[in-house]
Amino acid sequence: MTTEFEMLLDGMRRAGAALRDAGVPFALAGSLATWARGGTETDHDVDFVLKPRDAERALDALAAAGFRCERPPENWLYKAYDESGTLIDLIFAPNNVPVDDALLDRADVFEVYAVELPVLAAGDVLATMLLALGEHRLDYDRPLGVARSLREQIDWEYVRGRTCDSPYARAFVVLAEELGIAA
Repeated sequence: MTTEFEMLLDGMRRAGAALRDAGVPFALAGSLATWARGGTETDHDVDFVLKPRDAERALDALAAAGFRCERPPENWLYKAYDESGTLIDLIFAPNNVPVDDALLDRADVFEVYAVELPVLAAGDVLATMLLALGEHRLDYDRPLGVARSLREQIDWEYVRGRTCDSPYARAFVVLAEELGIAA
């Protein structure tokens, strides 16, 4: 019997292959990027980051591969669903994190569920999560899990510099330092 996590990985693999074959520069992000780098399993969706200028081409590539595609009212992502209902987010304008060549160049290529995919750098995964924190969305649980599981892979100086304008992120970094997680 196929588990929910295996369905998520299968959707990720198919979508990643479609983007790769279409020549769209991208990187695996979010919870699955954490898992690919050695973190825990997730039941969230699949997140790929890509440059804004490549968003339409990426959505077209997924549609051609059989995904059901949507352009939601948010102006920072597109959504695609495979036949199992697995959600693929194509994120091209995340909170305070420009998706550019520099971000994508920092990604490392890993074999993830039998397909080679660029995976966002651990520091970028954490910085993206921290920059999404705000007054009405202040939950350190996920970022703390990422920091603990990937602590040796995280460039903490990069995270500090990238998130220094956010009081919520700065507070998290202090917490991580006090807990002995951040170098």
